Amino acid sequence: MLKYLDMNYLIFDIETTDAVGPGEITNMDISVISIYCSKDKTMHSFLEKDFGKMWKLFEEADALVTYNGEHFDIPILNKYYSGDLTQIKSIDILVFIKESFGRRVKLDDIAAATLGAGKTAHGLQAVEWWKEGKIKEIIEYCEADVKITNDIFEFAMQNGFLKLKDYTGKIIDIRIDTSTWSKKDDSAMSFSMGF
Repeated sequence: MLKYLDMNYLIFDIETTDAVGPGEITNMDISVISIYCSKDKTMHSFLEKDFGKMWKLFEEADALVTYNGEHFDIPILNKYYSGDLTQIKSIDILVFIKESFGRRVKLDDIAAATLGAGKTAHGLQAVEWWKEGKIKEIIEYCEADVKITNDIFEFAMQNGFLKLKDYTGKIIDIRIDTSTWSKKDDSAMSFSMGF
């Protein structure tokens, strides 16, 4: 059994109802959030009206796993939560890539080189689907992104690197320090009230 399976990781991604500038992300609203729980290997998707049912999943997590979550998903989601999601251990894969590689890299580029498969759509397409009332399409896209994020997470945990095609077309390895990923964080967390 791999060492990281002893922890309960919550791999998640959000889609928003609109697109705004980088300094205004907390003004965005969530259309869909999809969550994969490593503990029981289940995928869940929620619309805002159902958020009360999902907080327990976050509160039982040993770590939140995202791709750009510390600067996007968590701050936006935190405005819906009565506690503070930043108190839960965060593993933002993009942060580790930037620390190692020196710059940010798109999830699609990492997925294509590491897994041989890319994203099924993009965030702006999900915004258009929201305007068109295509909730099923948003959920499918969001769940696909969560699956890719989980697959990248597991690959990095097992191998200590991720792959990227450089400007010459050569596949290179980006070393990822995963030494803290399988350690439980003892910090206190603010739990939701009444959910």
